[in-house]
Amino acid sequence: MEPISRRQALLLGALGTGGVVAGALGLARAGAPGGSGTGPGDDSTPRLAGGADLVEPEELSSTGGRLRVELTMAEAEVDVGGRRARLLTYNGTVPGPTLRLRPGDTLQVRLVNQLDAPTNLHVHGLHVSPEGNGDNPFLSIEPGEAFDYEFVLRADHPTGTFWYHPHRHGHVADQIFGGLYGAIVVEDDLPMSRERILIVSDLSLEADGSVSRPTMQDQMMGREGSIVLVNGQVRPRVTAAPGERQRWRVINACTSRHLLLDLADQPVDLLGVDLGRSASLRAAEGVLLAPGNRADLLVTPRAGRAPWRALPYDRGGMGMGMGMGMGGAPGPDSADLAILEVSGATVEPPPLPAATAPADLRTVEPARRRLITFTMGMGMGGGMSFGFDDRSFDPARTDQEIVAGTVEEWTLDNPTPMDHPFHLHVWPMQVVESDGEAVADPMWRDVVEVPAGGSRVVRIAFDDFAGRSVYHCHILDHEDAGMMGVVDVRPAR
Repeated sequence: MEPISRRQALLLGALGTGGVVAGALGLARAGAPGGSGTGPGDDSTPRLAGGADLVEPEELSSTGGRLRVELTMAEAEVDVGGRRARLLTYNGTVPGPTLRLRPGDTLQVRLVNQLDAPTNLHVHGLHVSPEGNGDNPFLSIEPGEAFDYEFVLRADHPTGTFWYHPHRHGHVADQIFGGLYGAIVVEDDLPMSRERILIVSDLSLEADGSVSRPTMQDQMMGREGSIVLVNGQVRPRVTAAPGERQRWRVINACTSRHLLLDLADQPVDLLGVDLGRSASLRAAEGVLLAPGNRADLLVTPRAGRAPWRALPYDRGGMGMGMGMGMGGAPGPDSADLAILEVSGATVEPPPLPAATAPADLRTVEPARRRLITFTMGMGMGGGMSFGFDDRSFDPARTDQEIVAGTVEEWTLDNPTPMDHPFHLHVWPMQVVESDGEAVADPMWRDVVEVPAGGSRVVRIAFDDFAGRSVYHCHILDHEDAGMMGVVDVRPAR
């Protein structure tokens, strides 16, 4: 693996030991530009048309405490950088519509499956029931079927940026890579000049416009597409006036690609990652989003033109100690995400109210401590096997049995040569330790990046809901290959 560059070391050092990257999300390992992305020097994919104004997804907002929507999943012809492509869509668009809610709302979704494969729906990051027609990962909606979901948000539900996508085991990576994803916003009252939804995804296309099928090596490493999109567009243009405070809700909807975000020399602060606000603003240079992570960015731009890029990041490979001789993961590469153009009269941004300090579980004695280990090895037929604690996913097996209402401490150990983002459904995690070092400030995540050879310690309050759900690697090819476990939260006897 390439060492971190001097520039990134300086950026990360500026964040301190409690900084976003140096804490819960892991140190960025920078490499040389190139590889399979859409950045300069990439000749593997025809140059697609970019530079059109950013188009944000259709928004559907709750009224009277309720939002009812119908989402139809079907293949449709979509424009991708001037090329016609056949992608998987919600209601004919990529991304699907943005669902805007407030704490205490009820979201009702009728999901209609017009795909040729089974599917379901996961509301990623929402703290809602995993049972019945809630955020139930064990449901399977077959081709031609429809299903009615209901998600009830508690009155104290965290605000923030969340997202929805399919979660039918064995089909997750294909369906998200094909275009099935959309944003969920649980609103707060923070004053902003403008808010933007920015969903970053990637894909690869064949000459006929169909989505490329992954090779076995793509699946073992986690596929990365040769085309990087923002809201389904190639390098769109984002406009602003000088001083106009914009809130960028950024979602990493890539199946495997990590995003080390960089907006040149424009002033960007970090409101939070995944859910809620941090106790204080931090400069957002060097923020790393693993697949599934979201960043809430505060952009107060200066006049000029600046590229918004994902810098090179090396997430490891298959060769270290595996006996595989297969080289590293795709990349490291860079990607041009968008262009920020700032012009016009200067705007005075509204004052920003102070944030409420996040809850802190470090004063609570855990009811139980667990060690969960990422494991990879040789599988049947010469491929790789993926799992936790040397076991591949089995939906009939319970891997972790939890007593509802308790706080647990989990050590996430990654002895493998690849990064693995750890996602737990329903119950958010507070990162308390990073590679043996205490994290200074409370960091709440629902995706925790665990770097190759590293570890993270998290505390989880299994409050409000009982039921069976899952935890898994958010490199979605790894999840589909078995790197997923079952958690069963049961009422105290």
